[in-house]
Amino acid sequence: MNNRILGIAALALAAMMIWQGHDLQAPFSYEPLGPRAFPLLIAAVMALCGLRLAIRGGGQAPANPPGANTRIAAMFGVIVGYALVFQWAGFIIATALMTLLVGRLFGGGWVGPAIGGVAGSVLLFVLFDRVLDVVLPVGLLGAWL
Repeated sequence: MNNRILGIAALALAAMMIWQGHDLQAPFSYEPLGPRAFPLLIAAVMALCGLRLAIRGGGQAPANPPGANTRIAAMFGVIVGYALVFQWAGFIIATALMTLLVGRLFGGGWVGPAIGGVAGSVLLFVLFDRVLDVVLPVGLLGAWL
């Protein structure tokens, strides 16, 4: 029954995404498809997967291993925290910190996730902000960037 409930929830979420994304318009046309193509495509794929789960089910899902629910709640907290500090701290600091915390949640040490977080956030910042011209917040590092 768990898979059917998930399928129905996915169908409801897809319907809300289609409803919200259908009227999405950009003030100027910068690409042939416009800004609504991506959310509508994601909603359609989600609806197909949800429909499959709602119709076929799949039986009972196995229980989470011990400690998994705590890590899931912590991951939700990390994502909410990331959204809250993203503008203020800037992309590089917020993304590096999020990567470090997610790495720790999945059993990593301190050094590996820290190095990966800093390197990845700097490389992504350069790629998006400087190469692709997608403006990202600089936050606390504004004087150096």
